[in-house]
Amino acid sequence: MFHQPVLLEEVLEYLDIKPDGYYVDGTFGRGGHSVAILQRLGLQGHLLAIDHDMEAIEAGKNLATLDSRLELAHTNFSNLNQLIYDKGWLGKVNGILLDLGVSSPQLESPQRGFSFLHDGPLDMRMNPHEQHVNAAQWLRQATEQEIAIVLKELGEERYAKRIARAIVLAQKNAPIERTGQLSAIVAAANPKWEQGKHPATRSFMAIRLHINKELESLNMVLQQFLDMLIVSGRILVISFHSLEDRLVKQCFKKLSTVDSELPRNLPVITRNLRPKARLFKAIRPSLTEINANPRSRSAILRVLEKI
Repeated sequence: MFHQPVLLEEVLEYLDIKPDGYYVDGTFGRGGHSVAILQRLGLQGHLLAIDHDMEAIEAGKNLATLDSRLELAHTNFSNLNQLIYDKGWLGKVNGILLDLGVSSPQLESPQRGFSFLHDGPLDMRMNPHEQHVNAAQWLRQATEQEIAIVLKELGEERYAKRIARAIVLAQKNAPIERTGQLSAIVAAANPKWEQGKHPATRSFMAIRLHINKELESLNMVLQQFLDMLIVSGRILVISFHSLEDRLVKQCFKKLSTVDSELPRNLPVITRNLRPKARLFKAIRPSLTEINANPRSRSAILRVLEKI
């Protein structure tokens, strides 16, 4: 299934690919960004592509067989620091790319249970081989308060309590095991639908983020990536909603500014006052790209360079 990579030209521009460089695609998906990176690498270049979705890894095996510069790894990018350390790449990486969220193949496969538009088993796990609790099981186990907190905090859903109550009441009549069931329950409980947005959008996103611990994984890699990069190496993160972007923005801002909270009269060496990285202006997709690929409309790319 074809997956159109978001902000491809901008990613390639800001990665500033060196022919013999070391690069990491932390979210391989269906390889759109990886293929473009390989096209710009020289024979001595290296690309490590990881994904915690085994279907993505399987889809990339043929490419890895044909191109020895590509190495695939089935893991979550929260484990990236250990993986880079084991490979002896610590402090050598020229570029890291993270394209957050779900891919088109994941959304469009009813069996994966990510989408409210396609009826299927209510699963939502990125890595069913290792994750034991799917969305349906979590909803059966969670209390009304727990569901409301997830919808409010991860989905920024203003009707979180109302929707959580509706879910719990529906469970008493019949187990919620399919995406179509959940979508209908959420839609009926939402008293004011946003124009141009399905009423279940925020709830599905929140449950997906919770099931896969996506924000926790992102936070872990944001605490570790600087040690992986060579001086002038860059990290690029594409996010699709405010919670992810806020984490990235805050991390990048902290690393690219001087610490202003040092105690007064504290003797500090000049170099310790210098920022650790250089921040680039955030990039959004062009109108042309949005028209060609509507999925890109909420994307934002942030770039940081180690100095």
